Amino acid sequence: MRLFNFLTKKKLLLLNILLTLYIATNMVGGERGLISYFEKKKKQQNLVEREQLLSEKLNEFEKKNLLLSTNLNLDYVDKLYREKLKFGKKDEIIITLK
Repeated sequence: MRLFNFLTKKKLLLLNILLTLYIATNMVGGERGLISYFEKKKKQQNLVEREQLLSEKLNEFEKKNLLLSTNLNLDYVDKLYREKLKFGKKDEIIITLK
C-alpha cells in the first residue's frame, strides 16, 4: 500500500525513469543504436575495399584492351598467343610452371 501511494504521488519521477530507460536501450541496441552503427561502419569499410579491388581489376582490363585495340602491340599478342595456345617455334622448349 505504501508503494502504491508513493507511485501515485511521484508519477513524474516514474515517467522520467521509464523514459530514460527507453532512450538508453534504444541508443545502445536500437535500429539506429551504437551496435548498429559499428555494424554499418564495418559493412561500409568492406564495400570500400571491394570497390578498390574492382577498380584495380577494371584498370587492368582497360590496359589489356588498349594493347589489343587499333594500335596493336605485337609483343603482347605474342605473349597471349604463347600462353593461351601453348605455341612455340620448332627449336624452342616450352616449360610450364605452376
